[in-house]
This record gives sequence, structure tokens and C-alpha cells, in this order.
Amino acid sequence: MTHNIVTLAPHHLDDVWRIEQAAHAFPWAESLIRKEPNKLALNCGLEIDGQLVGYCFGQLVAGEATLLNIAIDPACQGKGYGKILLEGFIELVGQQKGEEVWLEVRESNTRAYQLYESLGFNEINRREGYYPADNGREDALIMTYLVM
Repeated sequence: MTHNIVTLAPHHLDDVWRIEQAAHAFPWAESLIRKEPNKLALNCGLEIDGQLVGYCFGQLVAGEATLLNIAIDPACQGKGYGKILLEGFIELVGQQKGEEVWLEVRESNTRAYQLYESLGFNEINRREGYYPADNGREDALIMTYLVM
């Protein structure tokens, strides 16, 4: 099984949209997925044996990267692909001379939180009531990682 971190290209976007809808209870709008990336974008995907199984959208401004969205196809979760993808994103940030990665995660997403923490992210703040939830709102946990 071979895996590759790839720059997202137009031919990936149908798979990205499919994964986005399957992986998130409150997915991004399709127009955001298909929007032409700007010069600050760091958008990448994880291919396993040539098939896109996950992606992330980010941006890099003045040495600070923000991970805006990340997902692994639910049919492929639990195999370590999220870790591979996030490590690839961090490597891309370093190659672009980024010094920090910032992200926010739903408080209820303990699986993602544990992944981020295992890779060295630290929780530094909380945004109360930031995300819509089935029964109201939920907090976003703000995390950061220093790129070495």
C-alpha cells in the first residue's frame, strides 16, 4: 500500500465534496470546496494506492498556518490516515517556512483532539458556542503547534 501527500487539484474536488458530506455533520458549502485557491492556500490530500481518502484545507500567512478543514473518508477511518495526512500538512508548512500551525476542533470531537494532542498540538483557548450542534451550540477548542 503506497500513500502520497498531493496538492489538491480540480480533478480531486468531486472526491473532496463526497468525503466532506460523509465526514462532517455540518459540512462546508460545495462552493467553498470548489473555490479557486488563492496564493495563501495550503490544500493537500492523501492518496492511498492512487485513491483520494482524505484532504485538508489550510492557509499560510506571515509564518502562521491555519488548518481550516480536514477529513478522512469515513470508510477509511481508524487506519492512521488522519495522522499521515496531518503530518504531511505540517511538513508542507515547514517547507513553506511556516513556524506555527493553528486549528480549532469541536469539543465533542475527542478522536480528533487526541490525534492533535498526540502530534504535539497544545490547547490554548476556547471559543464558547462557536459551532452549531444538533442541540444548540458547542465550543471550539483552539490548538497550536510549533513547527521545528
